[in-house]
Order: sequence, then structure tokens, then C-alpha cells
Amino acid sequence: MSAPAPAPAAAPPALEVRGVSVRFAGLLALDDVSFTVAPGTVHAVIGPNGAGKSTCFNVLSGLYRPTAGTVRLGAARLTRLAPHRIATLGVARTFQNIVTTGGTVADNLMLGRHALSRAGFTATALRLPSAVREQRAHLARAREIAELTGLGNHFDTPVTLLPYGDRKRVELARALCLEPRVLLLDEPVAGMNAAERARTAEVVRDVRARLGLSVVLVEHDMGLVMRLADEVTVLDFGRVVAHGTPDEVRRDPEVLRAYLGTGTGTATATTAVTKEDAT
Repeated sequence: MSAPAPAPAAAPPALEVRGVSVRFAGLLALDDVSFTVAPGTVHAVIGPNGAGKSTCFNVLSGLYRPTAGTVRLGAARLTRLAPHRIATLGVARTFQNIVTTGGTVADNLMLGRHALSRAGFTATALRLPSAVREQRAHLARAREIAELTGLGNHFDTPVTLLPYGDRKRVELARALCLEPRVLLLDEPVAGMNAAERARTAEVVRDVRARLGLSVVLVEHDMGLVMRLADEVTVLDFGRVVAHGTPDEVRRDPEVLRAYLGTGTGTATATTAVTKEDAT
């Protein structure tokens, strides 16, 4: 059973994306994209392959700089900030592919606490009392987050010995160790089996509720999107083609055309777009 988590913090500020365009040489990867992630919600960004989802995520986390437009977290302008500066402002992300070290779960989660450390190099190297106290506090918080994400029993286990679904959750837990106000999840259930997908969906739902943060989700599993998201933005060829609640989006003709092409019957198309809802 998960350990008690602190009461949710004050609601995070809105994440506002306004008129964002990204051009790579002659390719317009994002074209005037705008949407708002309301405080404390799960906001999904979906679309067919090549729609611009990963480019959008890379702009939000600072890996790409937009050609035009702005991204703001409350009053803070994130546009053109380096990724580590965006992280310190409260935006953490995971990646499509697992990015972990060969150490234990604890080692990986402590990497996520590094940016929050206040002890200097000398104090840490000399193991001064203040540095030791801080290290113990970070380790205790990392253990709490491991419990919250279902990894408590594996805290001292090498990551390489864990099953695939648990390794993916290690990356999610490490992002949470940054104490973000906005969590960016890039295909968090990619490659998982049905049981692992269900467990991860439960973790995301629990984390959002207990920590009071906002979640931005890129995911191809439409069942997961429809169950978790409060709002959905749909991209196609770098442009926003639809926005609304999951129920509104799944019936939008533009969404059906983006996924299945024109000329497909509405009933058949709706079934195809949401075929994983029951899994």
C-alpha cells in the first residue's frame, strides 16, 4: 500500500501555449499551435504519427526553441529558457524511451533530487552535518515517491533487474522527484502489456490527485487518453485540428479524418479511434 503523501500543494499555474510555430529548414513542424493546460488537470496531446506531438513536447521542456510564439507557466515565460531552467521553474518530463542508470531505484530517484540540493560540493564531499541532514531528507522524500508510484518494494533493487513496466515507472518517479508543478509524460505506457498499462494509469491518476499537479500527456493508447484526460488537443500536420473533452474529441469529424482519412463512416471511425477504451 502506498505511503501517505503530503497534502496537495496550492494549484499550479496554468501552462499557456500561444501561437507556437517550429520550422526545421523548409519543414513547418508546428504551425500556430495554441492551447492551455488548466491547473491540476490532465491534458492530452494526440494525433497520428508525424503530427508534431514530440516537437510540441520538446518546445515545452526547452529542448527546441520555437520559431514564433510563447509558452508561459503562470507569469514565467519559458520560451527560450534552457531545459534545466525550465525544470527549476516546475516542469519535469519523461521520454518515450527508458532513460535510467544501471544503479538502484534509489540511485535513479536521487538523481531527480539533485537539482533541489542546497549543499555545496565542499560540504557534501566533507560530509558536513548540514549536507548529511539534507541528503537524508532527500532520500526520505525519494522513498515516499517510490511508495506513491508503486516502487517502494524495489527501492534498493538495481533497475536492470526490474520488469519493463516498473522501469518505465522509475522514470516517472524520477521526474516527480523534481517536485514539479507540471509533469510532461511522453508515451508513458508505450510497450507495456495490458496489466502494466492499467497499473501506470492508476499511478498517474493517483499522483495527479495526491500531489495536485498538472499533467500533459502524449500517448497513442486512446483507451488511456479517454480514461485519464480532462481535455484533449489534437494535432495533424503540425496544426491544432480539434480541442475539447475526450467525449467531444472522439466524435469530431476532423479527428476521424486525421486518424483514418476521408470517406470513412462515422460509426466505424469512432469505433476505430476508441477501440482500446475497454482494455
